[in-house]
Amino acid sequence: MFPLYALLAGTLIALQASVNAQLGVLLKSSVIATSVAFLLSAVISFTAIVVTSQSLPPVKTMVSIPAYFWMGGIVSALGVGLCYYLIPLMGVGSMMSYALTGQLITAMVIAHFGLFGSVEMPLTFSKLLGALAMMVGIILINR
Repeated sequence: MFPLYALLAGTLIALQASVNAQLGVLLKSSVIATSVAFLLSAVISFTAIVVTSQSLPPVKTMVSIPAYFWMGGIVSALGVGLCYYLIPLMGVGSMMSYALTGQLITAMVIAHFGLFGSVEMPLTFSKLLGALAMMVGIILINR
């Protein structure tokens, strides 16, 4: 079931990137489109917290978390903003194919070293071969 959920997540990411990139074109600002997307995401997320009756963790817990774990929002805004900027210039297929390649390579490095508390999954020859095959595919897709 998880692979289906992952496919759905990828579908939703491509859909939101396409829609919000066009919003940026119409607003003449990918930065405004990014801000709108994150504002609406925050409203939906906080609504989910209220609806599910979840409480925020104690301040002591939040202060004890390493600072780099709080930087995800910055990284998200930069990555998403770049997508919204690049899609009108490159097309959604090309931009997403390069973005997915970057995600795969980064994910493989993170998993190999078990960074950020992730499950450690060493690189193998077959994984490297699969990544290489994907990169060749990306080159062919973008010709």
